[in-house]
Amino acid sequence: VSLVLEQRYRWASTISGAIIALVGAMALSNFKIIPTASPVYDTVWDYVVPLSIPLLLFNSNIIKIWKESRRLLVIFLIASVGTMIGTVVGFIVLHEWIPYLAKIGAMMTGSDIGGGVNFAALSAKLNTPEEMISATVVADNSVMALYFLLLIAIPALPIIKRHYHTDYA
Repeated sequence: VSLVLEQRYRWASTISGAIIALVGAMALSNFKIIPTASPVYDTVWDYVVPLSIPLLLFNSNIIKIWKESRRLLVIFLIASVGTMIGTVVGFIVLHEWIPYLAKIGAMMTGSDIGGGVNFAALSAKLNTPEEMISATVVADNSVMALYFLLLIAIPALPIIKRHYHTDYA
C-alpha cells in the first residue's frame, strides 16, 4: 500500500513509502487492528531476516564493492565508534532509571551499526524479555520515523536552499 501511495501521490513520495509503512503499522497496532506479537513476526525475525543478507550477497561483486567503498568504510567506522561512545555515555547517565538498559543499549547499538539483523540476534543472545524488545522496537521506530521526516524536510527549508544549491531542485 505504501509503495502504491508513493508512486501515485506527490505528498507520499515526499514522505517515502518506508515512513508511510512504518507509521501505518504503528497506527494499526495501536488501534489493535494488527497484533503486537505473533508467531508470524517470530518466523520473520528468526528465519527470513537472517537469510536475507546472504541472499543479497550472492549476486554482489565483493571486489568492486571493496574498491569503491574504502572512503565510505572509514566514515562508517568513525560513525560506529561514535555510536558506541554514545551508548556508553547514555548507559552511565541513565542506568539507574531504566531497567535492562545494558541489554537495550546493546540491541540499539547493534541495530544502529548493523541493522535489524543485529537487533534480532542480540535480543535473542541476551535473553531480553519480550516486552522490552517490543518497547524498544516501538521507541526506535518512532524516533527513526521522526528523524527521517526531519531529514526529508531539511532540503526544503528556505535557508538550506539559499546556502546549498543543487542541480535538480
